[in-house]
Amino acid sequence: MKLLSKATYFGRILTGVSTAALIAVGSLTATVSTTTAAEAQELTVAYFLEWPMPFQYAKAKGLYDEALGVTVKWVSFDAGTAMSAAMASGDVQISVSQGVPPFVVAASAGQDLQIVDVAVSYADNDNCVVAEALEIDKDSAGELAGKKVAVPIGTAAHYGFLKQMAYFGVDVGSMEVVDMAPADGAAAFAQGSLDMVCGWGGALRRMKEHGNVLLTGAEKEALGILVFDVTSAPASFVAEESELLAKFLSVTAEMNAMWNSGENNAEMIPVIARDSGMDEASTAETMATFVFPSVEDQLSEKWLGGGSQEFMKGVANVFVEAGSIDSARDSYDAAVDVTALKAAADM
Repeated sequence: MKLLSKATYFGRILTGVSTAALIAVGSLTATVSTTTAAEAQELTVAYFLEWPMPFQYAKAKGLYDEALGVTVKWVSFDAGTAMSAAMASGDVQISVSQGVPPFVVAASAGQDLQIVDVAVSYADNDNCVVAEALEIDKDSAGELAGKKVAVPIGTAAHYGFLKQMAYFGVDVGSMEVVDMAPADGAAAFAQGSLDMVCGWGGALRRMKEHGNVLLTGAEKEALGILVFDVTSAPASFVAEESELLAKFLSVTAEMNAMWNSGENNAEMIPVIARDSGMDEASTAETMATFVFPSVEDQLSEKWLGGGSQEFMKGVANVFVEAGSIDSARDSYDAAVDVTALKAAADM
């Protein structure tokens, strides 16, 4: 399958394509892509490499195929915006660990997506890094005005960048902002082509080799800069394949519980590391900073019981103010459906 780059679809949201045009495209793809996972006997799921999570143990062991009774095809992406585009085209039915900001960008443009669970919370694993040669820290962040920064537009990293710059009083309009996937940004940063770069996962670790963060995860959370990913799917799939989706979420929940218990981590890490394209030490280090909420927690007011919907509205408002999207929804309540997650809890 040919992956769609950020620039080919929802990335254009940030470069002048109107919301109405995106809605029209979304309607067209929804009409064209009518084959359900059950009819095809194959489910295509999007995920990230260098982003180790418990579900990958089940992925590598074939446990999803066994539980769902269909072949699960896994396709890796470099950004959540590309996941949105693939779901719009019908090439992907489920996206695991899609960032909330790219989800909000797509939903605000009219794409009918829904959040079906909270995949992971990770304030320390998504951040911006300033080149060490500049010797800029949180006490001198104002010096970033006019500097060149690479940001994966429309992602959690983009949202965090905007919020941090607002906190430090830096006019983003004065900066040269370049849209780059984290891996590309890390490479350019290492070559000295950028003053600042934003990203997550393995790319963020490579960025830190050449610079420093302005705020820690705890400091960002204190400012209300939450960082978490969700599992998302087209609303039509959520409605038509609720049982299949519930089974998928049940396996995921089992893997999270298995990891959270701590009893099987030594067995899981090597499998997850291989599947993530990482070494075991980096996998363990990364996952130690991740939080995988239980189903009970996910259904609470903090998350899908209202907190996430409220947070999405806040993200959308920030993007509107920054001129990144045309408008926000009045409410993001309809962008969350916990029916399958509740069913998964009873399996």
